[in-house]
Amino acid sequence: MPHLYLVDGSGYIFRAYHRLPPLTNKHGEPVGAVYGYTTMLWKLADEVHAADGPTHMAVILDKSSKTFRNDLYDKYKAQRPPPPEDLVPQFPMIRDATRAFSLPCIETEGLEADDIIACYSKAALAQGWEVTIVSSDKDLMQLIEPGLDMYDTMNNRRLGAEHVAEKFHGVTPAQLGDVLALMGDSVDNVPGVPGVGPKTAAKLILEHGDLESVLAAADGMKKGKLRDNLIEHADMARLSKVLVSLKCDVALPEPLEDLELKGIPDAPLRAFLEHHGFKSLLAKLSAVADAPVAESTVVADMDEDEPCKHDDYETVVDEAALDRWITVAKHQGWIAIDTETTGIDATRADLVGISMALHPNLACYVPIAHGGTDLLAENPVQLDRALVLAKLKPLLEDPSVLKIGHNLKYDMIVLDRAYASTGGVQIAPFDDTIVMSFDLDAGLHGHGMDELAATHLSHSCIAFKDVVGTGKTQRTFNEIDLKAATRYAAEDADVTLRLWRRFKRRLPAEGSTRVYEMVDRPLVPVIAQMEMHGIKVDAAKLSKLSTEFAGQMASLETEIHALAGGPFTIGSPKQLGDVLFEKMGIKGGRKGKSGVYSTDVTELERIAADKDSPGAVIARKVLDWRQLSKLKSTYTDALQAQINPATGRVHTSYSLTGAQTGRLSSTDPNLQNIPIRTEIGRQIRDAFVAEPGNVILAADYSQIELRLAAHMANVPALKAAFANGDDIHSLTAQELFGEVNRDTRGRAKTINFAILYGISRWGLAGRLDVSADEAQAMIDRYFDRFPGISNYIVETTESVRASGFTTTLFGRKTHFPRIRSKIQHERQGAERAAINAPIQGTSADIIKRAMVRMGPALLEAGLPNVRMLLQVHDELVFELPEGDVAAAKPVIERVMATAALPAVTLDVPLGIEIGTGLSWGAAH
Repeated sequence: MPHLYLVDGSGYIFRAYHRLPPLTNKHGEPVGAVYGYTTMLWKLADEVHAADGPTHMAVILDKSSKTFRNDLYDKYKAQRPPPPEDLVPQFPMIRDATRAFSLPCIETEGLEADDIIACYSKAALAQGWEVTIVSSDKDLMQLIEPGLDMYDTMNNRRLGAEHVAEKFHGVTPAQLGDVLALMGDSVDNVPGVPGVGPKTAAKLILEHGDLESVLAAADGMKKGKLRDNLIEHADMARLSKVLVSLKCDVALPEPLEDLELKGIPDAPLRAFLEHHGFKSLLAKLSAVADAPVAESTVVADMDEDEPCKHDDYETVVDEAALDRWITVAKHQGWIAIDTETTGIDATRADLVGISMALHPNLACYVPIAHGGTDLLAENPVQLDRALVLAKLKPLLEDPSVLKIGHNLKYDMIVLDRAYASTGGVQIAPFDDTIVMSFDLDAGLHGHGMDELAATHLSHSCIAFKDVVGTGKTQRTFNEIDLKAATRYAAEDADVTLRLWRRFKRRLPAEGSTRVYEMVDRPLVPVIAQMEMHGIKVDAAKLSKLSTEFAGQMASLETEIHALAGGPFTIGSPKQLGDVLFEKMGIKGGRKGKSGVYSTDVTELERIAADKDSPGAVIARKVLDWRQLSKLKSTYTDALQAQINPATGRVHTSYSLTGAQTGRLSSTDPNLQNIPIRTEIGRQIRDAFVAEPGNVILAADYSQIELRLAAHMANVPALKAAFANGDDIHSLTAQELFGEVNRDTRGRAKTINFAILYGISRWGLAGRLDVSADEAQAMIDRYFDRFPGISNYIVETTESVRASGFTTTLFGRKTHFPRIRSKIQHERQGAERAAINAPIQGTSADIIKRAMVRMGPALLEAGLPNVRMLLQVHDELVFELPEGDVAAAKPVIERVMATAALPAVTLDVPLGIEIGTGLSWGAAH
């Protein structure tokens, strides 16, 4: 007879977490609950025998904390604290553990694990099966009946009707729900009837039969508190009955037959145990003491993929084929996905098709919008868009299936927009190979798919231009025939999967799991949401600024031509060089390989700094002209064209891999290069505005890199100054110059930041307008007053020379391949960058952690309308209703100030400056 075992996985998880002290695996991840859960599942397998053991088994989990019961009663489980912070990252690993045993891992949105267990129990009993629920939870005891028992693994005993009678004073399992409704549950916040405990509840049910009979008899009871409470709280008792009753009329997420036990394959379990370094369990698996932790056959075979076979890729144009791909993905637990669209702007492009890959060369393309724009053309056979989206959404949101993408942020935005009419889509769980590559190899190479395929797979990807053409003959992807589209699109998914197989095992082996799991991966959907929100821009104000800048540029042009003795094209480096170094005779000009004089910003600043030079004035005016020209073309002109007509907002694109140290970079438009402290920069920021009724809030980390330097270099004087809230630049001025005034404080500020960037004596001399010897004397005094900084620089430089990379406090590596270069300026440039990388990288990690935590914290505080729009260096920009400002400020400040915890405890506080206004500029 079939015998179904249903494991209450949620109960297992918390038992596992509390039974063991905090443990970490060889990658530094918390795994106490994972290890405990794995051993408990293994123990269960050992204890069930062939005679009474299962033929079918599944682990049932809670998908989320919100269920239909919260809709009925908003206080349900409201008092439960959130799970411990070190347990949260273990939830996905526990699902991995379940899959490693090749057991179904079932969870359903809107239902608790108990409800799913009830559904499977009723279905199995109806077919004449036996059922055992592996749990000792009192709510599940309602299900006990002939053919169904419970197994308490903690006490190694079977629980039947007699146990219910013993525990609840004589009631049957069928009456238990009425007892629970009367007595309530303080843990789950089920109200019940005040003053009614288990004994009284059981007595009332045994006397009257059921809950409704008890409530009906209340009027005739002896006067007293019990009678009054039953009458007054009758409705709460009825609500409590609904809350404690298990829902058992929902369709099964997976058929009963699919839960059949077919043995535990060795390879996936071994790979899981090896990944976490669970040596004792590996020894148990191998039945050999001290079994070596070697890569499994599955992992070892990853480097032996066959070349991409484009002709093997499938074009999915019928429903049965699509169902087949989805079924296999659900069974194996992972799938690579990619989207094809009509453009590169994710907030505007239309979805054309979706590609998927399950294994190397097992890839497909699902077209949904091919056919072009010619009304007379015959569209190819393809599945209905709505059908494809409806079938894929459960897979994309299935917590038991890992979705793998490359630059998945783009696909998240495209797909969320495609699902806009049905409430969007939340793709989870996921891995992003572009982020994995960056966390492994930042500084070594680029992270685009083509470069990674060539670097790691020795594969040359089909070029996009070879598919769509170039110039006047270029077509959009929806106009491409399905065969060519399939070869290109399916290859993307196939290559993504192959890269993931390599990167996934490298992350723990190279110590990059921590920054990937705790900093970068959780940020991907946050950035996607920010890009979709965008920010409103005042087009009229930008147009006015463009006109003003054009006028100022024309005036400067007239002045420059007068100084040069005639007109020339200021924007031409060749013409400008000839004017400065040939016509005006300025000394020190240097020509490049092309024979053209250099007129870059460094050269112009050199000329402008020489007050005696005849070119000083013209160089300063050219610098001013260039700044206006750049701001006009990049911002005041371009931003008007970049306003999305569908949203009326500008949507910048953030890259998690664009800055070597881990900082986010911004493009289309780049909002991180707007001058911060100049009047012109402020005017541009004034054009970024809030919607009517809303305000802009800007929250900025104050001197975060100096604070991190004080901590990382262990500088007592600086740590004490930050702890006391002192002016750090005034402190430095006093230490270096013996007095504090406007001049010495300004110089100290320059030195404070310049030292952290490994500036040379020549560089500092140029910034402070002093001789190189004077600059060196200041550097020497600085190191003498703050020796920790000097030690940090020496130790960091020596470390990166030895290892080739620097590391942040969160484990982010930045590689410096030129640190051993024989070319002096390359080597010195790498050294300067390496000095700052751990500090700037740690700063980036902290603000990223703040961004990830911000949304949940605001929701928890009842502030769902506060939206994070921009991240610019050390600043976060929000838009929110004016009435939410007072409540939002402390939440935002707290999240930012505590973002490093608990992974890193700093010796200095993180200061946050917050301002609000109708525009971004006014918020400063």
